[in-house]
Amino acid sequence: MSARITLYSKPGCHLCDDARRVIEVVCDELGTSYDEVDITTSPELIDAYGEQIPVTFVDGKQHDFWRVDPARLRGALTQTG
Repeated sequence: MSARITLYSKPGCHLCDDARRVIEVVCDELGTSYDEVDITTSPELIDAYGEQIPVTFVDGKQHDFWRVDPARLRGALTQTG
């Protein structure tokens, strides 16, 4: 099963640390997983997300940036249709 959430982050980013904690709690609650991508490994990712990190995607679509709201993330993961 592939992860439903992707977190784009970079080392030393306190907002990324906050987002990771929220994502881990929600994933544990819902029994899902997430992948994390370090944007510093790719010039293209730095160009795309450098000013917005952390950026979260749910099911391949951009969901949030800068902050992750746990209720909004839960809603995105539990909505149907």
